Amino acid sequence: MLWELGGKWEVEEIDLDPPNAHEVQVKMVASGLCHSDEHLVTGDIPIALPVLGGHEGAGIVTEVGEGVTDVEVGDHVVMSFLPSCGKCSYCARGMTNLCDSGAALILGPQLDGTWRFHARGEDVGQMCLLGTFTEHTVVPDQSVVKIDDDIPLEKAALVGCGVPTGFGSVVRTGAVKPGDTVVVMGIGGIGINAVQGARIGGARNIVAIDPVEFKREKAMELGATHAVSDVDEAWTVVAELTRGQLADICVITTDVAEGDYIAPALSLVGKRGKVVVTAIGHPDQMEIKTNLFELTLYEKQILGSLFGSSNPRHDIPRMLEMYRAGQLKLDELVTREYSLDEINQGYADMLSGKNLRGVIRF
Repeated sequence: MLWELGGKWEVEEIDLDPPNAHEVQVKMVASGLCHSDEHLVTGDIPIALPVLGGHEGAGIVTEVGEGVTDVEVGDHVVMSFLPSCGKCSYCARGMTNLCDSGAALILGPQLDGTWRFHARGEDVGQMCLLGTFTEHTVVPDQSVVKIDDDIPLEKAALVGCGVPTGFGSVVRTGAVKPGDTVVVMGIGGIGINAVQGARIGGARNIVAIDPVEFKREKAMELGATHAVSDVDEAWTVVAELTRGQLADICVITTDVAEGDYIAPALSLVGKRGKVVVTAIGHPDQMEIKTNLFELTLYEKQILGSLFGSSNPRHDIPRMLEMYRAGQLKLDELVTREYSLDEINQGYADMLSGKNLRGVIRF
C-alpha cells in the first residue's frame, strides 16, 4: 500500500469485503512491477491516498458476485488494467481501450462508488480498479479475461498491461507495415514489447534507443536490428538505413513522456511519419516544442496511445496464443521475481535500469 506521496510501499494486513454485483474475487498468483505504479509515488498519476497499487496481474477466481456470467470459481484470469463494459459508445465502435468505465481508474473506489479494502480505519482505493499487489483482491468483471489453464500465470500476468501496451503502440496505434522502419525510444517493460510488435509486424529496421547497455542488449535479443544510446546516434543510423527517408514510426516509451522528447522524436520520422506517445507525461505539463512548418509540409503525426489501442478481450487471449506458438516472447521479459515484501527493492531495481520487468510471486 501507498500512504503518502514520495513514500515507500508498505506491506500490511488489510480488510477485504466480498464482491458486490458484477465483481469477482481473485487469488493473485503474480503481479508485474510496472512503472505506472511508480507514477503514484511521484504524483505523475494523481490518485487519492491511501491506495493499493498494482494493475498488471493474473490469478484464480475464488468468488463471484451476483450477475457475473463470463467467469466462474476456479477460472484462470488475466486482469486488464482497462475495464471494458461492451456497451458504451466507445466499446460499441470497437475502441474498448477507451471504455467509459475507464473514468474510474484513478478515483479509488469501485465502479459503484464504494470501497472493497479498508485499513487503519480508512477506505483504501485500488489502482485501476484492481490493486494486484495483494494476495486476494476484488475487481469488476469488466476487468478480467478468462484464459486457458495451461498458460503459466506468472507469464500471463504480463499481458494485462506491458505487453499489449508496447506491442499495440506499434501494431495498433502506429499501424506498422511490412518493410517499415521503427524507432523505439526507451527500452523498459513497455518499450521491449514495442520492439516485439515491430518484429512481429514485419518491420525491416528496428532501432532501439536506451542509455543502459543491458537494455540495448535485451532489445537486440528480442528483435531490434540496431541499438543505440541516444537520439543523435539513432538519427545517423536511421538516415543511413533508409537512404535519408527516415523512420515510419517512432514510439516514445520512456519512463516519463517529457515535452522535450517530441521534437527529437519527430526528427526521426520522415514524411507522414508517426510519433506515438505511449509513456505517461506529467499531468501539469502543457507545452511541447516542435517545428510546425515541418509538421505540416511533411504531414507528420503525433498520436497518443492508451493500452496500445488494444482490445483486452480480443488481444489478451490472442497474445497468449502467440506465446504458446513461440511467436511472442514472455519468459525472456522477466528479469527477476520478488516476494511481496521485496517490492521496494523491485522498484529500486527498475529505476536503476536493472530490470525489463520484475514480477511479484505470491
